[in-house]
Amino acid sequence: MSALAAPAPPHAGSDRRAPSRGIVAMLAVIVAESAIFAIFVVAYVFYIGKSLSGPTPRQVLEIPYFNTVCLLSSSITIWLAERSLKRASTRSATRSAMRAFTAWWACTALLGAIFLAGTALEWRKLIYQDGLTVRTNLFGTTFYSLVGLHASHVIIGLIMLSFVLIFALTGKLHPQHRHRVEVLALYWHFVDAVWVVVFTVVYVIGR
Repeated sequence: MSALAAPAPPHAGSDRRAPSRGIVAMLAVIVAESAIFAIFVVAYVFYIGKSLSGPTPRQVLEIPYFNTVCLLSSSITIWLAERSLKRASTRSATRSAMRAFTAWWACTALLGAIFLAGTALEWRKLIYQDGLTVRTNLFGTTFYSLVGLHASHVIIGLIMLSFVLIFALTGKLHPQHRHRVEVLALYWHFVDAVWVVVFTVVYVIGR
């Protein structure tokens, strides 16, 4: 008999890469944050129509179409940015791909900032014109809690987007950093997906 047989070569299709630790960690964060948002959403739905005094959602809320379009569009621009960075790591046209990444990433940050500005203007109107504060009634309490929770996540995302943009503009971001960028992009997609739920509950069902 021959000596121990040489190990069979791995199957051509078995070289799957395990997900990075960053992706796994971000998915864990998303699961935890989803549970928190679920609690706030359930509370908002439970207290719909139970305020003893006005104003009511129908009286003061305007559907933020423009803000919603801006935020959801940012998921497209950040995907295009990811695609450009990935292209920079596999093609010779690294410089042009990095410029495209920077442009799309800046568009994402701008759209997120526009959304936040729109939220701030909405709150200004609700507080100073309509007299709706967190203490006015149950609607005010649950509205500012839920929408404010989402806005805080947008702010966190914008801060991280800004840091990446600064690194890109100063030439400190390279194609080999794309896996870290993918982790942040995953968080941003989560923020956008949560807004779909918040928009539906607050501005569609809640009115």
